[in-house]
Amino acid sequence: MKHFINLKDIPSKDLRKIIVDAKKRKKQRKKLNNLDPDKGSPLKGKMLVQMFEKASSRTRISFYLAIKQLGGGTLTLRSSELHLGVGGETIADTAKILSTYGDGFMLRTDDDKKIEDFKKHLTIPIINGLSPSSHPTQVLSDIFTVEEIKKKPISKLKICWIGDSNNVLNSLIAASVKFSFKLSIGCPKKFAPGKNVKDWVSKNKKKIFIYYDLKKAALDADVIFSDKVISLNDKVNKKRKKQQFQKFKIKKEIFNYAKKNCIFLHCLPRGDEVEEDVFLGKNSHVWQQALNRVHVQKSILLYCFGKLR
Repeated sequence: MKHFINLKDIPSKDLRKIIVDAKKRKKQRKKLNNLDPDKGSPLKGKMLVQMFEKASSRTRISFYLAIKQLGGGTLTLRSSELHLGVGGETIADTAKILSTYGDGFMLRTDDDKKIEDFKKHLTIPIINGLSPSSHPTQVLSDIFTVEEIKKKPISKLKICWIGDSNNVLNSLIAASVKFSFKLSIGCPKKFAPGKNVKDWVSKNKKKIFIYYDLKKAALDADVIFSDKVISLNDKVNKKRKKQQFQKFKIKKEIFNYAKKNCIFLHCLPRGDEVEEDVFLGKNSHVWQQALNRVHVQKSILLYCFGKLR
């Protein structure tokens, strides 16, 4: 049984194996409808339980399609609909019930500790659909998208992130270590990655490059990534934070500093951090990026269910 919680904890060879499998599966589905099963229905009879403590569009829909295309089924829950935390029911008790009824558990939460607590008590694999410190399914899918468009390993590319130091960036930093690609980060000094993150990178004998200047961060980039600066549960002065990121707004001119065929990716939903003509422009591949969540999550499910070949 294998969990999928944080890219830092998954061997590089396993992450590469997931991407290779996803490439094959996407290719094989060219003539199939959304709910047509993959050949052999490798997860026939299996059920994925999904629980959402935070709002979700792409993660919810893509995991639904992923398990369906593999021949299995899914049940989607909100924590408010369960006895979890109400009437004295513990995570341990809930985990026992989930392990009895389901074959896998995907949790999207605002509490990292909750994922670890579930992991201790589940006898089925758990997948992190997003937590405050990590968004591993998003970033692994993004790597798939980059390699699909650029037609070369990500290790040969320069990746640029412009924006806040959030859960997506944490996973992108972990990915830069696992896949050995150069990562430059552009953000205000106050919003740079923390000491723990930088120490982990150094411990793994790798480097990330942090710039407090938008143009320096984007110089010679093959890919520019971004995310919403003001997230749904951001507990800061939102007006002030927006002002602090004004100089890091992604405008068309920034691509003059990047490589000629530089692409733009954004994990969505978008906010004021990117101009419309960039988000919908020729460099943008955000819709392809969103679609690829399905293909990669299928291979993540197979990995967790012990069916990845």
